Amino acid sequence: MGARALEGGAYANLGIVYRHLGDIKKAIENHKLHLKISREVEDLPGEGRAYGNLGLAYRDLGDFEKSVEYHKQCLKIAEEIKDRAGEGHACGNIGDAYKGLGDLKQSMHYHKRHLNIANEVGDVTGKGIAYCQLGLDFESIGSLNEAVDYFRSSVEILNDARMGLQSNDEWKIGLRNVYQQMYRGLWRVLIKQDKIEEALFAADQGRAQALKDLMESNYGFEITNNRLNAKEEQIGDLLNYTPSNTVFIAISNSVMYSWVCQKDEVHLRDPRNSEHNSFSLMESARKTIGVRAGTDIKCEDRSLDGLRVDEAPTERCGQSKSDSLNLHENPLRTLYDLVIGPIKDLVCGDELIISPDGPLCLAPYAAFIDSNSKYLCESFRIRVIPSLASLKLISESPEDYHSKSGALLVGDPWVQEVVNDKGQKLEQLPCAREEVEMIGRILKTPPLTGTEATKDEVLKRLSSVALVHIAAHGRMETGEIALCPNPSRISRVPEDEDFLLKMRDVLNVKLRARLVVLSCCHSGRGDIKAEGVVGIARAFLGAGARSVLVSLWAIDDEATLEFMKSFYQKLMEGRSAGESLNRAMNSMRESDKFSEVKYWAPFVLIGDDVTLEIGGSNQKS
Repeated sequence: MGARALEGGAYANLGIVYRHLGDIKKAIENHKLHLKISREVEDLPGEGRAYGNLGLAYRDLGDFEKSVEYHKQCLKIAEEIKDRAGEGHACGNIGDAYKGLGDLKQSMHYHKRHLNIANEVGDVTGKGIAYCQLGLDFESIGSLNEAVDYFRSSVEILNDARMGLQSNDEWKIGLRNVYQQMYRGLWRVLIKQDKIEEALFAADQGRAQALKDLMESNYGFEITNNRLNAKEEQIGDLLNYTPSNTVFIAISNSVMYSWVCQKDEVHLRDPRNSEHNSFSLMESARKTIGVRAGTDIKCEDRSLDGLRVDEAPTERCGQSKSDSLNLHENPLRTLYDLVIGPIKDLVCGDELIISPDGPLCLAPYAAFIDSNSKYLCESFRIRVIPSLASLKLISESPEDYHSKSGALLVGDPWVQEVVNDKGQKLEQLPCAREEVEMIGRILKTPPLTGTEATKDEVLKRLSSVALVHIAAHGRMETGEIALCPNPSRISRVPEDEDFLLKMRDVLNVKLRARLVVLSCCHSGRGDIKAEGVVGIARAFLGAGARSVLVSLWAIDDEATLEFMKSFYQKLMEGRSAGESLNRAMNSMRESDKFSEVKYWAPFVLIGDDVTLEIGGSNQKS
């Protein structure tokens, strides 16, 4: 068509995409083509954008001198065309490049220019970024008081922007993920000032923010914009709701920090710089256990990807009583040394509560193993919380909010017309049906199974019960659950909307459940964001559930039936969900048939440690 300007814009977009893919060479090629065309058609703003994009690409390459050169060209054009906001962004980028060169004087100069221009033109996002970059500058020269002030300012701007998004959960998650450096900088500098409790408060305020907003809305609380100038009474109030033996983990630049909260004090252990990439360490742990992503489980499991295969189960590749690995090569031992080793002298009693960060959100803590070949679940009942603030909200929820009676039991939905991402039909789960029928007999509640377990029927009943138990196929990426399509849709191949219980479906329901048990593959999984794990478990908590029991990987149908028999036996004796989970794990671990880690270690309790008042005596035996 000869639309050269449009062609140049396409090259610019391609360059941006290649840069985000990590292919910097291709990014630079495309941005140079954009620059050439912009000059040819005398598109001065386009030329300035091309210079700016080239500056960013060369910064990614570590060529900070070229980055400064291109960003200064971008700044010159912005000044020429009187684009004040563009001047500010260029100054910020020049400051970043000078920081890469180690020239902190020039870095501060340009970051202050960026801040002044952002103030002048009302660029709120630009102000937040400039405050953060100045915080990093002052942190680098050891001026910690100034660094804290700048980081606080950046975080407060980010919080105000979040409040402006009101009920848009996805946007809040995205906003927090993009600007996570602001929160990390603040708590990191507070640690350097030996303000241990204040640093914990700041780190927690940046954790699971969007989830906290959802919970406040459901519990009828006013959604708050917690200012970070924390007073002692604010910190004390938060810690009053934090049980002893709570470990809060935060990661910055591959360095892990751990706070241990006890009754009267908070301890911070020296940060550990792991020699292992956390994501690869978690993958190694799954391989050691004998699970990866569900597709390698060749027995019948509850994954949308794990279909029944007519061959023997997978060869045992996790540690068992008869097949012990070299512990020094076992990532479960490495994880114990990394996470538990530095704090083990501070942890007493029989309960351990963990608020994890990053890939450690998906860690199988129960299977961590010490130098004496002892699993962590042998010493502690373990549960996970998204943040200290979320646990406080659950504790403060209205007394009559969560139901005390009623159960929704869903098992083995009819899914024979459902096709997974590989074009394969799902198999039925006979043990899942037996599981909910067993629970139904205990609670005198008929379960929904087969064609009765439709998506619409489940959504209709979710909001009125104390216990939700779903035994079905789960999607690997998010834990979203396959239910029976509504009868009107069975005549054609169902689409996801017809049968899949999605996160947004759950968030649109006001739950009153004290306990949700998602006896499905991968129900604890999701995207790992600064917010935490964004998956189906978070949706149930955000919708009002007090506690959620989930699995971290593809679970075997028969083994899960046995696990749930043991779990509900203890639960109906009046034991808490945490104690019932721990006893079920250890019972399976000591059995002959299901002693391998992959059978008993995927289950994780998230949220409060509830006790049910339905179907049992409520008296511990």
